[in-house]
Amino acid sequence: MISFSGVFYPTVVMGVLGLVFGALLAFASIKFFVMTDERVSKIREILPGANCGGCGYPGCDGYSDGIVNGGAKTNLCAAGGPSLAEGIARIMGIEGEASVPKMAFLKCKGTPDISVRNARYDGIGDCRSAVIVPSGSPNSCPFGCVGLGTCAKVCSFGAISMAGGLALIDHNICVGCGACVSICPKAVLALVPVSSNIQVICGSKWKGPDVKRVCKAGCIGCGICARTCKAGAITVEGNLARIDPNRCTNCGDCAAKCPVKCIECVVLKDDEEKKIA
Repeated sequence: MISFSGVFYPTVVMGVLGLVFGALLAFASIKFFVMTDERVSKIREILPGANCGGCGYPGCDGYSDGIVNGGAKTNLCAAGGPSLAEGIARIMGIEGEASVPKMAFLKCKGTPDISVRNARYDGIGDCRSAVIVPSGSPNSCPFGCVGLGTCAKVCSFGAISMAGGLALIDHNICVGCGACVSICPKAVLALVPVSSNIQVICGSKWKGPDVKRVCKAGCIGCGICARTCKAGAITVEGNLARIDPNRCTNCGDCAAKCPVKCIECVVLKDDEEKKIA
């Protein structure tokens, strides 16, 4: 038989302990209370909520806090674009920061009929795993697109699909967040200004004869494009043609002269005014 004291006293003790701990928690909540800046929630409300990480912060929550408390720039959200940057600047009470709209671009034309495959890869369907093979890639060209679609998997906007062993980017959907660029183990994806219609579609650093051995459309570093460019926007560095978007006039002369056609006039947005006649 349980005695009255055997039930009463433990109940009283537990009740007292509960009151003591409750009082301590209440005191701690007041003592260590941190005032939340309302600007954080206001900025979070206008962010797109994609949580793509393109801003360099862990999601939209991290970016909104970084702007208010970490001094982050107001124009880092590619998904929101210039209008969002202006809205953030208004909330912060500062002058907006200009940004250049960018798009993801694949620097490779190496489909199987253009670039030789020297191995069959049957491992994990992830580009980062495939490049662990001894040659650095299942393809003969170690600089080309591996083609297993890791970039498509991380794209929060569904702008990337796979076609012909290459990443296919829908530039009317791509917001230029850079998530695909960050995860590509071969750096064949890059963020380029939307206004830059002339692009070198290759990333090989090999000399011409070696490039031609593995790819029919790779840059051979001949320099014809650089000599053709009247604006002086093209240089050949490390056997690869490079175009300065700040000097390029989008004339297309280099694309017309390129012997392997690895320079092309592309349209990164469906905008008739940007198309080259």
